[in-house]
Amino acid sequence: MPDIPTIKLNNGVAMPQLGFGVFQVPEAETFDAVTAALEAGYRSIDTAAAYGNEEGVGKAIAGFPREQLFITTKLWNTDQGYDETLRAFDKSMSLLGLDYLDLYLIHWPAPAKARYVDTWKAFIRLADEGRISAIGVSNFQPAHLERIINETGRVPAVNQIELHPYLQQAELRQVHAKLGIATEAWSPLAQGGDLLTHPTIVTIAKRVGRTPAQVVLRWHLRLGNVVIPKSVTPKRIAENIDVFGFDLSDSDLTELAALDKGHRIGPDPDSFG
Repeated sequence: MPDIPTIKLNNGVAMPQLGFGVFQVPEAETFDAVTAALEAGYRSIDTAAAYGNEEGVGKAIAGFPREQLFITTKLWNTDQGYDETLRAFDKSMSLLGLDYLDLYLIHWPAPAKARYVDTWKAFIRLADEGRISAIGVSNFQPAHLERIINETGRVPAVNQIELHPYLQQAELRQVHAKLGIATEAWSPLAQGGDLLTHPTIVTIAKRVGRTPAQVVLRWHLRLGNVVIPKSVTPKRIAENIDVFGFDLSDSDLTELAALDKGHRIGPDPDSFG
C-alpha cells in the first residue's frame, strides 16, 4: 500500500496530497470505481453535488473506517446563498451517509449571481459547528478570494482549480502561497488528450521508466499541488497512485514548465455560472 504524503492545511488539518476524483463517473459505475480506488490505497475521495454520484461514493466508503478517509464534496451554483447552502449541505451529507465532512468547497464563484460571500458565511457556520473539518473554494480567481477574505476574515483552506502542464496557473499559485491556501488541481492530466503524447512528456517517461500520466502526476506533487486523478479502469486507478517510487530532475521540471500555454479545458471562472 503506498504511503501517500499529506499537506497541512491552514487550520492544521492534514489532507492527502493524492486523491481520487469521480468527475464524470456515472452513478452506476461509482461504487465499483471508488471501491477499486480504496483497494488500491487511495483514502481521499473528491466528489460534488453536480456530479450526481454522491450516493455511490457513500455506499463505497461505508465499509471503510471513517477515520482513515478524507472526503470532499462541493456546493453547486444553483444552491448558493446562506440558507440554500445549509440545505444543500444536509442533502449531500445524507447521500454520502456521513456525520461530518472533511472538506467542503464552493464549486464555482458564479460572480454574476453575486452570492458567494453569503455562501461562504454559511460554510464558516458549518465549520464552526464542527460539521466540516476544512472549508475551501474551487475555481476562485484572486478577486473572488480577496472579497470573501475581506468580508468574513476567513481564509479558504483550499482552492481547487484547473491545473495541468498546459495551464500552470503560476500567478494564482503565488497568491495561494501568500495567503496560505493549498492548491488542488482538477483535470491534472488535461483529460488525457494530446498532453500525454507530447514529445517532452513521452521522452521523460521513457527516461524514468514510467507512463506519461505518472510523469505528469509526479510533476504536480513536486510543485506541491494536491492532485485528484480520475479513472474507472482498475489498472489505471492503480497506475495513478504508483507515483512515489521515482522522481523528476530539475531539468525535467524546467522542460515541463515550458509547456505552459494558458490553455483552459474548462470554463472561465470569471463568467461561468
